[in-house]
Amino acid sequence: MHPISIFFLALAMSTDAFAAAVGKGAAMRNPDLRQALRAGLIFGVIEGVTPVIGWMLGLAAATYVTSWDHWIAFVLLSLLGGRMIYAAISHKGDKYDERTDSHNFWNLATTGLATSIDAMAVGVGMAFLDVHIAVVALAIGFTTFVMVTLGIMLGRVLGKLAGKRAEIFGGVMLIAVGGVILYEHLSGPV
Repeated sequence: MHPISIFFLALAMSTDAFAAAVGKGAAMRNPDLRQALRAGLIFGVIEGVTPVIGWMLGLAAATYVTSWDHWIAFVLLSLLGGRMIYAAISHKGDKYDERTDSHNFWNLATTGLATSIDAMAVGVGMAFLDVHIAVVALAIGFTTFVMVTLGIMLGRVLGKLAGKRAEIFGGVMLIAVGGVILYEHLSGPV
């Protein structure tokens, strides 16, 4: 696989995570670079590991993974997004200070997993190509790390501008990312 192809594949695999990170950053009170790097690392590791898992599953699981990946991502992202919207609406008042200081590991890991299901399906496809899966996985993981870190910091700016409504925006964004994944898979060629 050509290095340029690997780069574009890595970029494509990280766009869902970037969009989710913008929502996460907007929902956080004032994320600093350390928190953004932490989120980037969590997402990057998950996004880098899932193609390897998919690659190992190979042909036996190809039909199952590609048949359900979009539904799994949609449900997980919709539940997380709905939870964020509910949390924002259920609090009284509209104070910026009510937003969370950070997101816990499991919340970030679940979001990272939801946005990386398609990378697992890509890994399944890689099992049939002459490709070094470690190189592809590292490229996807590193690109996702960078994109999520930037997304959290961009979300920080949006959060300052929008206050508590940023959490609602973040939830809507997660649901939208899930919806786009679902739409792309259902409307694409079979």
